[in-house]
Amino acid sequence: MSQRKELGNKGEALAEEHLRSLGYQILETNWRSNHYEIDIIARDKDELVIVEVKARGSATYEHPSEAISDKKIRFLINAAEAYIFETDSHLDTRFDVITIIFYGQNFELEHFKDAFYPTA
Repeated sequence: MSQRKELGNKGEALAEEHLRSLGYQILETNWRSNHYEIDIIARDKDELVIVEVKARGSATYEHPSEAISDKKIRFLINAAEAYIFETDSHLDTRFDVITIIFYGQNFELEHFKDAFYPTA
């Protein structure tokens, strides 16, 4: 497994643990349908939460949140629509981003609720 993939998997596990500690119910991890993928799908009270996880090593120059491009946002919105249609969900939907920067064995995790809003 590549070091990048390993870092990503570790980041997703930490993000999932973080969400559980806040009382979120994890519904899916690495959900896929056709060409869509969502890192974590959770429920926070009466909201469906679509979570994008970005993990980076400390040697990276950009903050992980900078990797969330407009194209990625459109992809996540389309993926969320596919999930909602597939599961017939009627919950309000929120998009969160969790970033993790690793410093050796330590890490810094930031959770951005309502990181972006789908446009009509």
